Amino acid sequence: MHDDVHAPRRSGRPGTAWLLAASLALAACSTLPREPLAEADAAMREAIEAGQLPGGVLWIESAARGARYHRAYGQRALRPAPEPLDEATVFDAASLTKAVVTAPLVQLLREEGRLELDAPLQRYLPECRGAGYEAISLRLLLTHASGLPAGLSRNPPWSGPEAALRLACAQTLTAAPGSQFRYSDINFILLGAVLERVSGLPLQRLARERLFEPLGMRDSGYLPLQHLPAARIAPTQEIAQGQVLRGEVHDPTARAMGGVAGHAGLFTSAADLARFARMLLNGGVAEDGRRLLSAQSMALMSTVQSPPALAERRGMGWDIDTPYSRPRGGLYPKTSFGHTGFTGCVLWIDPGSRSFYILLSNRVHPGQPSNLLPLYERLGTLAARAAGLDRGSSSP
Repeated sequence: MHDDVHAPRRSGRPGTAWLLAASLALAACSTLPREPLAEADAAMREAIEAGQLPGGVLWIESAARGARYHRAYGQRALRPAPEPLDEATVFDAASLTKAVVTAPLVQLLREEGRLELDAPLQRYLPECRGAGYEAISLRLLLTHASGLPAGLSRNPPWSGPEAALRLACAQTLTAAPGSQFRYSDINFILLGAVLERVSGLPLQRLARERLFEPLGMRDSGYLPLQHLPAARIAPTQEIAQGQVLRGEVHDPTARAMGGVAGHAGLFTSAADLARFARMLLNGGVAEDGRRLLSAQSMALMSTVQSPPALAERRGMGWDIDTPYSRPRGGLYPKTSFGHTGFTGCVLWIDPGSRSFYILLSNRVHPGQPSNLLPLYERLGTLAARAAGLDRGSSSP
């Protein structure tokens, strides 16, 4: 499917053009069931009309059926002037950076023998000398079981990656390492620093050379204004009258670090993210047949690696079964995995049905409060139905 639908941001019944486009899209997507796709279209339109997001791109794909359905909805920007959204739009993916960039890069360096997952963080960052840091391993950082707080304070103000690393290495632990799950940006700030230290490369170059270029993800990377026109990038927060963040990362900590960090900073398109998801579904093998990640790396990311005593279940960098798992919906099994991003982004993957779905949006534009969790949950259920799952089974 290669349909673009520009759903207007207004209340009331959909216009004739929208209904015609939706009908043509569904008719062309004959190998996926029409009803869940029509419901997904309605869910997106309703969320836009309710002001929960200005627009977005939805991608539902079933490798088992050899079919995909993807569409753009709504507006790319509302301020300073409305702009229709298309599928070529590049979005700030926020915390999807953790799963799409940092987690696989850690595995690539592990495969080369340059990182050991159960080694102490201090082996790679000896300056991390806070009390309790000697018990923090890369595994605990990757599964959010390090005991570190959720984020870095911006008071007093600081700037630069070096300042961020100093702060990250001097935190007071909130729990003993391995004893508690706490989702933490600091974990992945430290992992990003480890990757740079061990590889000898800036994180943006490492990601480009080891992930994006091999996968053909031409729209993906950090600091997108260096390689993409601003007009293709969905703006996020309004920071002043008539001025919005566009191509500059929304996450304030990543922005203070210069736009490149292990926890946030990735910009990507739905088509690029689908390439990445296909590689994961194919067990680490890219579409051109090249193996990018080993079977062991795939297992470490997609199966439970959290400390056994914890009820929250995480792979290395990926969510499996925690309070953050609502995007799984009501049908995908707990063997599926995924991640979200604060700006309104989801990637959820089910190896059993060989399917995935993506939502990319800029719900933080122009700055009104919104809650997309109900939409995520609904889309997760509909994607599973499109892949052939129902209440009585966990396989198509």
